[in-house]
Amino acid sequence: MIIAVDAMGGDRAPGVVVDGAVEAGRSHRLGVILVGPSGPIREALAKHPSPLPDIRIVEAPDAVAMHEAPLAALRRKPHASIRVAADLVVRGEADAVFTAGHSGAAVLAAHGAFGLLPGTERPALAVTLPTRTGMAVLLDVGATVDCEAKHLVQFAALGATYAKNTLELSEPRVGLLSIGEEAGKGNDLIREAHRQLTAVVPQFIGNVEARDVFTGGADVIVCDGFTGNVVLKIGEGLVEAIEGMLREELGAELVSQVGGLLSRRAFERFRQRVDYAEYGAAPLLGVAGLMLIGHGRSSARAVASGIAMAARLAKADLLPRLGAGWS
Repeated sequence: MIIAVDAMGGDRAPGVVVDGAVEAGRSHRLGVILVGPSGPIREALAKHPSPLPDIRIVEAPDAVAMHEAPLAALRRKPHASIRVAADLVVRGEADAVFTAGHSGAAVLAAHGAFGLLPGTERPALAVTLPTRTGMAVLLDVGATVDCEAKHLVQFAALGATYAKNTLELSEPRVGLLSIGEEAGKGNDLIREAHRQLTAVVPQFIGNVEARDVFTGGADVIVCDGFTGNVVLKIGEGLVEAIEGMLREELGAELVSQVGGLLSRRAFERFRQRVDYAEYGAAPLLGVAGLMLIGHGRSSARAVASGIAMAARLAKADLLPRLGAGWS
């Protein structure tokens, strides 16, 4: 597997991205193409001892900054790193793309380079969330902010297929994120989506409230990209707040040595379950090519996890299954 990596994507690019690419190449025996300005990339690579894994550099002089409007930036910068990385997949030189950069630019670059899968009108970013009983897929979390009901039905098909192939669920339960469990709750979009999902989705279990996202009652949770992104950011903030409070309590003088050791072990297990660095990236579903988008604050470990995830999905031949809809 060869993964094209947007070396200029992320808050601490290219250094952290290069570090993660080297780690992924060594740990998972992957080929990596680092896309970006060769000078800074070579400087970052020089900090790693030889021999390096299978890594090569493809020159891309420009990058889309986080503050830029994505469409205008891509028009001004035809050789931006994310566009060049996507083109490598189109030409068959790479199997997938990983970026921790501007998500809007990544979505537009993927849409322009790959096109959409048959039967899909909008792409969706799918994140895997920890729940009390295992894992669940939440989509969309930012690719398509304004949705129609039919788009949410398409997201359900994509999410269910993704859950079957990554969470190994034979019949994933699909829920629709709303303000109440009753079918009549929600705005016009949610009520119409509920009607359509009931008609065409075999495993549709109805509405899911926000408080139930992490309980494990649904395996796939569908929403528009604006709502999903808010849910994701609230979840990240809550985890960070809980981590901070736990650290304060574990450091209290009244905690005994034995009790503190056991608590710290439980804390580390909890942290592993909720740390986004364990998963690394969210796949952009609905486009006819593999694009994985990581957190802008990704550490080297998160970058390595995202690159490894891209390779796993490419090896699993996920795209043909995603294009099959509910058949």
